[in-house]
Amino acid sequence: MIRLKASPLLLHIAAWLLFMSIPILFMTQGEFPSNLKQPIFLPYLQFCGIYMALFYLHANWLIPRYFLKKKYLLYLGALILLLVAIYVVKPFDSLIKRNHPDQAMMQNPTSQGSGPRFNMAPPDHGFPPKGNHRPPERFGERPFAHFDIISIFIFMMIIGLGSAMQSMRQSQLFERRALVAEAEKASAELSFLKAQINPHFLYNTLNNIYTLCLIDSSVAAESIMKLSNIMRYVTDQSEADFVPLQDEIDCISDFIALQKLRLGKKVTLIYTVKGESINHSITPLILMTFIENAFKYGLSNHLEAIINIHIHIEKFRVIFSSENQIFDHKEPQARKGIGIEN
Repeated sequence: MIRLKASPLLLHIAAWLLFMSIPILFMTQGEFPSNLKQPIFLPYLQFCGIYMALFYLHANWLIPRYFLKKKYLLYLGALILLLVAIYVVKPFDSLIKRNHPDQAMMQNPTSQGSGPRFNMAPPDHGFPPKGNHRPPERFGERPFAHFDIISIFIFMMIIGLGSAMQSMRQSQLFERRALVAEAEKASAELSFLKAQINPHFLYNTLNNIYTLCLIDSSVAAESIMKLSNIMRYVTDQSEADFVPLQDEIDCISDFIALQKLRLGKKVTLIYTVKGESINHSITPLILMTFIENAFKYGLSNHLEAIINIHIHIEKFRVIFSSENQIFDHKEPQARKGIGIEN
């Protein structure tokens, strides 16, 4: 589970390292970065920070707050504002110009240099310009004169990746919700199963003690104590999701001890428990279901019967086996009860 939780973080780190290497390739033109000096380090961090912040702002705030809540106009408006901000800031173009100032001087020769400057505008000879004629503007003086297509392309890529990541999150969320719903359904079915088992189990046990009292009342007190332990376990622990395995085994042992009191010589019962039950948990009454059915359908008043019950406890699992014959008990419909049949 630790590996699965660390995978998204490692994926993000690898993706951002790859992204941060792209501007270096443009600045060095595939060569060793001898011209990558400290003055461009801050613009480089600014370039990477802008797109990192844009990615997580879009994926973790804009999509959950607006898109998933169906506020599409606000979501679209926020994207337009971010696009305008990228268009004005021009993070990629600013980084490249800072790394190659000679290219910036070629585009804006009036910004640097102390050489002679020439005014290319025609002389006005002291007369004002006629009509709407104005002197031509110098290139590079307008803030929106250059269109940074690379920054816009990276913006679209970041938005697309954020949308894909959020889509994967939603898909995983729906899958987890489906698993939780399935688990809750299974829990409800198990609760219904317990409701069917418990009354039938108690009815049979009370009948066994009644028979025991008629045969030998001296051991009736011990049998009542075992029944009390069973009823306490059934009423107190059956609502829990998991109980100690030893508690389940104690309940099984008390139940089998009560059953032995009424078994005749024609019944062979083999019950074994191997292994350590400490630090093991199990769903309550899950084993009692099979044992109760083994005694319900595996005994006969006239024929020989064999019941084998084995519990083998290992480090990471519990092996349970129950073997019995099935005898046809033709009981009246009124006494059929609500127990679970094989």
